[in-house]
Amino acid sequence: MTGRDVFASRLLDALWKDYRARVPYARTYQKLVSDSGAQFRNDHVAFRSFALGDDGIARIARPFEALGWVAETAYRFPDKSLSAIHLRHPEPGFPKVFVSELRVWELPPDARRRLAAAVERGRPGLSDGELSALASAKPPSSLLGRLLAHFDRPWPAPKAADVLALDRVSQYAAWTLLFGRRVNNFTASINAHGKGPLSDLEKTVAALRAAGVPMKAEIEGARGSKLRQSATAAAEAEAPVAGAPRVLRWPYAYFELAERRGGFEGFLGGQAAQLFEMTRRA
Repeated sequence: MTGRDVFASRLLDALWKDYRARVPYARTYQKLVSDSGAQFRNDHVAFRSFALGDDGIARIARPFEALGWVAETAYRFPDKSLSAIHLRHPEPGFPKVFVSELRVWELPPDARRRLAAAVERGRPGLSDGELSALASAKPPSSLLGRLLAHFDRPWPAPKAADVLALDRVSQYAAWTLLFGRRVNNFTASINAHGKGPLSDLEKTVAALRAAGVPMKAEIEGARGSKLRQSATAAAEAEAPVAGAPRVLRWPYAYFELAERRGGFEGFLGGQAAQLFEMTRRA
C-alpha cells in the first residue's frame, strides 16, 4: 500500500476501535467469526450530519476523498428529509463510506431554531492545508488525532430539552445533535465469511441471536437479491447534555450485516430507510 493507504488504514482502525468499545454486539460478532474460522471484512462505515451552514455531507466526505475515496452514487429519502452519498476506494480491501445529511430547511421552524442555536459554536472543519496534507503521498502522523477529533461531536453538549423536542420531529436530528460525526455503524460483509456456519445472512443472524444479541426482526431483501441487510439493535450510550438531567441514555449505534450478489456495490433506498430507524427510541 502507499503511505496514504497506510494512513487511511490507521484511521479506520482507530474509528473501529472506538466504535467496538461502545458497541458490545460488534465484539460478539468478532468472536463468532473467529470461533468459526470465517473472515471479517467491513463492507461499509456510515456517518450522519446536518445540512446546516457549512456542515453536512461535504464535511465528512472531504477527508475520505483526500485519502483516495471517490463519490459514487447519491440517494434521497424524501419521507425522512435525508440525502446521502456513498464513496468507494479504488483498493478493494477498504470499506465503502456512506454519508447522510438531514435537510434541516425542511423541518418545522422551532426545530430549525433549536438546531441552529445548538450547533453554532461547533469547531471548524479541516482546513485546506490539512486536506492537502491528507492527499499527499505520506500524510503526517500528527493528523490522525485531528481526524479523530473531527469524527466526534463538534459542538458543545446540547440542552436536554432541545434533544427531546427534536426527537419528536426527527429521531435522526436528535441522534446527530447528541453524537455528531461519530460512526453510526460499521457493517460486516457476509460474502467474506466463506463456507461454514456463517456462510449466509440467515445463519449469521441466527448465530448472533443464539449468542444473546438482539437483532432486527426482519432481513431486508429477498434471498438471491443483489443486496440483503440486517442489523443488531442499537447499543445504548450515555451522552452528556446541558441542564437536567446531566446525561441522556440514547440508542447509539448498531452493527450491520450486508450480503451482496452479482457484483452490486451500491445501496438500495428502501433498505437504507429501514436501517435509519434502528436508532429510534423505544
